[in-house]
Amino acid sequence: MAQLSVRHWAPKHVARWLKEEGFCDYVDLLCNRHRLDGTSLLALSEYDLRSPPLELKVLGDIKRLMMSIRKLQKQNIEVLEELGVPFDGLSPSSSGSNLEWLCNGDPGRDCDSTDTAPVGEEYQQYTNGKYKQQMRRLDPECWKTVLSSVYVVFVFGFTSFVMVIVHERVPDMRTYPPLPDIFLDSVPRIPWAFAMAEACGVILCNIWLLVLLLHKHRSILLRRMCSLMGTVFMLRCITMFVTSLSVPGQHLQCTGKMYGDLWAKLQRAVAIWSGFGMTLTGVHTCGDYMFSGHTVVLTMLNFFVTEYTPRSWNSIHTLSWVLNLFGIFFILAAHEHYSIDVFIAFYITTRLFLYYHTLANTRAYQQSRRARIWFPMFSFFECNVNGPVPNEYCWPFSRPATLKRVIG
Repeated sequence: MAQLSVRHWAPKHVARWLKEEGFCDYVDLLCNRHRLDGTSLLALSEYDLRSPPLELKVLGDIKRLMMSIRKLQKQNIEVLEELGVPFDGLSPSSSGSNLEWLCNGDPGRDCDSTDTAPVGEEYQQYTNGKYKQQMRRLDPECWKTVLSSVYVVFVFGFTSFVMVIVHERVPDMRTYPPLPDIFLDSVPRIPWAFAMAEACGVILCNIWLLVLLLHKHRSILLRRMCSLMGTVFMLRCITMFVTSLSVPGQHLQCTGKMYGDLWAKLQRAVAIWSGFGMTLTGVHTCGDYMFSGHTVVLTMLNFFVTEYTPRSWNSIHTLSWVLNLFGIFFILAAHEHYSIDVFIAFYITTRLFLYYHTLANTRAYQQSRRARIWFPMFSFFECNVNGPVPNEYCWPFSRPATLKRVIG
């Protein structure tokens, strides 16, 4: 039998192998009743042993028999490949057609497992007890993060230039007075409120930078932030360019300003871009009302902080939401935006964030041709991120020698 290839084994050869391995009690079941030959023996999995019609009950026998089968499989990998049965070192799956391929050509894998999923891997349990291994792939791909950073910097620069154009087209307040707005008409203006809104944004930004710095998968997080922020602000460029609303308050000095030639416009755009569009840095703009960029930033930062910190960090989550909501209130209390500007900004930002992360966490876009067509940038950035990003933290740099001596 030693010279005979396993693929040519008959049930009598399998019976002899079982006796040599010390499984005489199962010769009748496997060889006589179920006519197990060499190829079916190689394709046997632990799930097959546990499930009908075999239904082995002794756990020790199941484990020992599978160890012997895996040793035999390892010795006959060429036979398994000829039969089209993939072998991953644990057990072969029922067919080779269930492999998932990542965008870089690396295969995922399906595997039959025990009744508990192995520690340290992501598994999805089927109703029949099998586990499908979800290969946890979280490549940092820093070059993609650099591309996303270039994208968001370009969008911010383009937004600044559009704000210059929009400021020149702002409607005259004497001809087009502020539009009716229930909130603005009911709440008196608070002069210092807009500065407080930007202060909320600065605090949220610092919290997010700290989370980003300590997060183990900081490259993926930064890439997602840049991708989402750039996309929302690009949409904002379009909306505020095509529709010019009248200023929301008489306190705003928003007469149309002509910046002359293209060079003067670019200089003004650079001033807005370098000041992050904030009044705290001395930047004052008009006409960019549809929709609120400050609300976008506040909401996006809040959602990233709450998404990428553990759920048990209730104090951080509460603080983040308080800063977000108070920031929005201060924007309205300052009469710097119409209520509809803030509402649309909050809605678009939250929906885009949730839609992006739903697609990324479920990898639904792989089965959706429409998603790949409408979101090519998303497919490009996320193709090698398999499943949700775990909230794991580590030092971004080596600990200094003195710190190592103190904390080990």
